[in-house]
Amino acid sequence: MKRKPVTRKQSYNRKTSSRSSIGKFFRYLTLIVFIGLFLGGVYHYRRGLAYYLGFKKEKLSEKEIEDKRLSDVRNFQVLAKHEGKSIGLDVSEYQGKISWSYVDTLEQKYPLDFVFIRATVGRDRKDFQFKRNWIGAKENKMIRGAYHYYRPNENSIEQADLFIKTVKLEKGDLPPVLDIEKLPKNQSLDSLKKGLKRWLLKVENHYKVRPIIYTGERYYADFLKDEFGEYLFWIANYNFYRERIEDDWLFWQFTEKATVPGIERTVDVNIYNGDLQQLQFITVD
Repeated sequence: MKRKPVTRKQSYNRKTSSRSSIGKFFRYLTLIVFIGLFLGGVYHYRRGLAYYLGFKKEKLSEKEIEDKRLSDVRNFQVLAKHEGKSIGLDVSEYQGKISWSYVDTLEQKYPLDFVFIRATVGRDRKDFQFKRNWIGAKENKMIRGAYHYYRPNENSIEQADLFIKTVKLEKGDLPPVLDIEKLPKNQSLDSLKKGLKRWLLKVENHYKVRPIIYTGERYYADFLKDEFGEYLFWIANYNFYRERIEDDWLFWQFTEKATVPGIERTVDVNIYNGDLQQLQFITVD
């Protein structure tokens, strides 16, 4: 009679048990790492979470809690890290008809000092709400500025002429802004840059003040930073990792999803790299 291979079976069971233990260890380790990352994230955004969820020390009414709405925790986190900086908006026809008399603070905590208003698009289109917004912001005693949305495939001089015809800057207004976000389809990058420079020069000669350039952070780094170093930049970056304004940015548009009294739809919020007094210093004389 043959004996059963007891020794081999025991060896197989030991190997299986060993692999099972190793698997349990790695699952346990993965769980610990995940919990650590989660708790680290909660700690990092503790101020924003507390505000967002309404866990503030002072007691708030139901209406106050309902009115205190930022689109996400990051918005409050960014604002909390820029205490003392001037805060403002930028608007266009996409915000509909704005009740300017109600536009005063963000989250009833951060005064809104300024607003950039879209005036023109390309060579032939005016923003439908520009005139109303331009007057409303002035009546609401906000520092106002106007911007032009540049279309890369259209004549730059015609675009500058439309902006000049549409926008009448007054003492105390912000410098004009060129908004460039798209790459050209029918021309080279060199041709695009020449067109941008023609727009900037014509507008500067008219208003006697150097315009500001608005663009995304990646666009700025890849196409504009080196050749347009003499200009001041207003940079858009909504990424979660970005929480502070860079030293060489004049303005930072950090969100497009904020809620503000008097504006029914979500709106962009911007931080000026200085306080209100410094903001007033760059306005038109």
